[in-house]
Amino acid sequence: MTAVTHAVTPFEGQKPGTSGLRKKTRVFMQPGYLEAFVQSTFDAIGGVADKVLVIGGDGRYFNAEAIQTILRMAAANGAKRAIVGQNGLLSTPAASNLIRARGADGGLILSASHNPGGIDEDFGLKYNTANGGPAPEAVTEAIFARTQTITGYRTLETADLDLSEPCTTELGETVVEIVDPVTDYAALMETLFDFGAIRDLLAGGFAVKFDAMHAVTGPYATEILERRLGAPEGTVLNGTPSVDFGKGHPDPNPIWAKPLVDMVMAEDGPDFAAASDGDGDRNMILGKGVYVTPSDSLAVLAANAHLVPGYARGLAGVARSMPTSRAADRVAQKLGIEAFETPTGWKFFGNLLDAGRATLCGEESAGTGSDHVREKDGLWAVLLWLNILAARKMSVKEIMLDHWQTYGRDYYSRHDYEAVDTEIANALMADLKDRSAHPLPEGIEDIDSFSYTDPVDGSVSHNQGMRVFFADGARAVLRLSGTGTQGATIRVYLERYVAPSGALKEDTQVALAPLVQAVEDLTRLKARTGRAAPDVMT
Repeated sequence: MTAVTHAVTPFEGQKPGTSGLRKKTRVFMQPGYLEAFVQSTFDAIGGVADKVLVIGGDGRYFNAEAIQTILRMAAANGAKRAIVGQNGLLSTPAASNLIRARGADGGLILSASHNPGGIDEDFGLKYNTANGGPAPEAVTEAIFARTQTITGYRTLETADLDLSEPCTTELGETVVEIVDPVTDYAALMETLFDFGAIRDLLAGGFAVKFDAMHAVTGPYATEILERRLGAPEGTVLNGTPSVDFGKGHPDPNPIWAKPLVDMVMAEDGPDFAAASDGDGDRNMILGKGVYVTPSDSLAVLAANAHLVPGYARGLAGVARSMPTSRAADRVAQKLGIEAFETPTGWKFFGNLLDAGRATLCGEESAGTGSDHVREKDGLWAVLLWLNILAARKMSVKEIMLDHWQTYGRDYYSRHDYEAVDTEIANALMADLKDRSAHPLPEGIEDIDSFSYTDPVDGSVSHNQGMRVFFADGARAVLRLSGTGTQGATIRVYLERYVAPSGALKEDTQVALAPLVQAVEDLTRLKARTGRAAPDVMT
């Protein structure tokens, strides 16, 4: 079986973002487009000859076809072994675990995360390194540079492999191992959590619902929650992965998972509810009558992790992305551990986790994780919450109120303005940066462009978002999202702290209304974008 080389010319715009390359599915389906990016990735990492790769994705439209292409190219480029999920499925955290557990050299994960799927929707591909985490900026820059000079790609002219059953086969000289996508991940979860305590909680009538949103987490949640933990059949909703996510939007937030929110807010709703996203790395946490913001979730998990077997040793540190509220910082201060503020993008947590400087990490965009893998992990966060609930024997609402009465409350919300004209969005951000160099309006203490110096390797990342600090201690962050596929998404993050003795039970949007107006006065965002309100508010 002989490898062949096909000529290809560079495609414009193949620059990986915070989570790899994301484009419309039809863009990826162009002849040579996927192949050019994959070959550029292989070339940028020094080739894949004699290397072991993990390959899998979230099952969205074009996932199956793209995996066959990648397998043929990996074989043609001399890969020693390819470990691929059955039917091409692997959640992002499960892929990270496989890379680490099997000592693989890296992995290719096919997903556009929380973005919708379908032939007219979104597709994505990213490379993860040997530590199981997303490629750092030096690697993604090398990939992008290669995409601009690529002239050909290597592949095999062979039929598709049957990926429907776990087995070991060969593709040219490459061993292809097809594995059950759930087994290794579920085994890892059993080492971290007290499954017996969670079983007792569920057996005692504590009602749980988990919405897999027709995405990849369905089989994982069904195996762990219903089979291993004994939750009633039907606990997992929308548990069968679909190429178009049931024509829904697999983003676990109160907008796109509204049926679950309505369910848990009803008088007869479950005691606990959660959802995950397209590739299984995000989460939403709810209790009867209460929505837990991702920022608050990270803080609560940090404050209570010692109650769980896998973290009973204590935490080395807590890391959060810059737009995430400072609630976790207050927990770290009380625990006497380090707190880190990084740019958005899970790859920035990798060095801290590898160096043992941080144990828990979180992003406001519903991503939470720990040093068990090098990705955020939606189902892991759900299990950590359930283990804490089993240990404390309190409701979610009671735990939240107790937390605020101990640390104070960071009222927090994210307002998204989607598909904004790119020139308008860039001009708005440039004007805000320019304002930071002039006398500041009354009531504003500082405006800066966030830069990050990695405390482990000294690398520096500039222009990671604009921060506005108000005299009353409130904070607003504005940044352009790197996860969309058309136009620009302006994200506005709003945060106001109230001390433990203050008003802790206000409606979030009411509490933040003065801050919303202050940001509008400063930026004229609504007027400039022509939007009367955000497209999404979480």
